[in-house]
Amino acid sequence: MVTKQQLKGLPEDADLRRADSLAREIFSDVANKWALLIIEALGERTLRFSELRREVEGVSHKMLTQNLRMLERNGLVDRKVHPTVPPRVEYTLTEPGRGLRATVDTMCDWTHRYLGHIEGARHRFDA
Repeated sequence: MVTKQQLKGLPEDADLRRADSLAREIFSDVANKWALLIIEALGERTLRFSELRREVEGVSHKMLTQNLRMLERNGLVDRKVHPTVPPRVEYTLTEPGRGLRATVDTMCDWTHRYLGHIEGARHRFDA
C-alpha cells in the first residue's frame, strides 16, 4: 500500500484508502474474478465475445457483458465492431490493459506456486 508520504502532492482521488476516491473505484472494478479472468484470457490476442465466453468457463452472458463494458469504460479493453451481418465484435487489451495483465500474470503465478500450501491449510482448518 502507498504511504501518506508517497501520496503527497497527488490528488485525493489517488488514495486507495479513501472510500470516495477514484483509485478505490478503479481498484474495485478490476479486482473481481471475472475481470481478472477476462484480462488473462485476452492476453496478447483479440477475441470475439463467444471465444471469450468459451475461454472463461463459468461466466454467464450477462456477467461477461457487464465486465467487458466496465473494462472498456476504464480504458482497459478496446471493442471493435465490424459492419457485417451479423455484426462481428472483437475485444483487445489496450496498453493500460496489457500493463494490468502483467500484474494478473503475477497473481496467477502466485496461485500456482502456493496452491498446495493453501489446499493444505484449508484441509487443516476445515478438519
